Amino acid sequence: MTTPQFKQLRQSYGFDEVAIVPGDVTVNPDQTKTDLKIGKVNLAIPFIASAMDGVTDVNFAIAMSKLGGLAVLNLDGVQVRYDNPDDVLISISKASAEEVTALMQKVYSAPIKDNLIGERVRAIKKAGGIAAVSSVPANTKKFAPLAVEAGADIFVVQATVVSARHVSKSQKGLVFAELCKSLPIPVVVGNCVSYSACLELMKTGVSGILVGVGPGAACTSRTVLGVGVPQITATIDCAAAREEFRRESGKYVPIITDGGFRNGGDICKAFAAGADGVMLGSIFAQAKESPGRGYHWGMATPHASLPRGTRIKVGTSASLEQILMGPSHRTDGTQNLVGALKTCMGVCGARTIADMQEAELVIAPSI
Repeated sequence: MTTPQFKQLRQSYGFDEVAIVPGDVTVNPDQTKTDLKIGKVNLAIPFIASAMDGVTDVNFAIAMSKLGGLAVLNLDGVQVRYDNPDDVLISISKASAEEVTALMQKVYSAPIKDNLIGERVRAIKKAGGIAAVSSVPANTKKFAPLAVEAGADIFVVQATVVSARHVSKSQKGLVFAELCKSLPIPVVVGNCVSYSACLELMKTGVSGILVGVGPGAACTSRTVLGVGVPQITATIDCAAAREEFRRESGKYVPIITDGGFRNGGDICKAFAAGADGVMLGSIFAQAKESPGRGYHWGMATPHASLPRGTRIKVGTSASLEQILMGPSHRTDGTQNLVGALKTCMGVCGARTIADMQEAELVIAPSI
């Protein structure tokens, strides 16, 4: 007698469980292109720094722009709560492990100052940087017009899990289709990990999707909430949604794999799984320019009632330019990320990121 099944389990894969098959043809890495387009914004390299207070401030966003990438400023964080956020960041870096979560809950309870949103955006723009800003859905309708007025180039709506259909007691919540029509700049939303959720979000008119729930080193959503999909499988499923949406509409919406990266190899695997770009936190938190002073924490770490994250010590390893472009004197794959990607593209015979998405992945044996 066969026992009826209540649920069907599906095998899924993370970065450690797959490898990339080299191509039959190889390409000189110098002849590869790694550009990423989000709406009308063109990036020379497909690397985005996460909207985390230990990673991105005004100066880091400017530095990232000059190197061809993008950094997203958190409009729910200390940069818009304090006139001198550096003082707060120093106190967080000096707090003991036992004290830090309570300290951050107190720090992040300070009110957001609307005028600082415009000040931070204008400071990035004045220095010639690309100004990308992020907000949780609850604050988006208020913050987005302020950011646009100040000259923001990209607006990111980000939460642990975002869907096109949200049920709440609010009389009229955030409607992505209306938001995209009302803003003259690209709207990127996240995070999601499934084909169906990604496809529905694309149909609202967004210009990019962030893929990943709880994979990052500073996030404990998978531990606290039990939700998430390993990043290779999540990226493949969302890439399938992107291709279906392109078939239906003729529009291409890039997907950006967000979180869980430990080295250049993980990044290369994300592109082989279908990513158009990657968003990094802990690796960029190691840069000399990052405001966390060798520490990194997630956006949900200081949650008032249910903290989902922890402050982790990542250390300070090199300048941002060295982490991205090299030269590297390390063997752990955390530096010269662009070089690692271009070299992997070369051995896979991929001239572009689109070619890299066609690379074959295989299940890797346990080491």
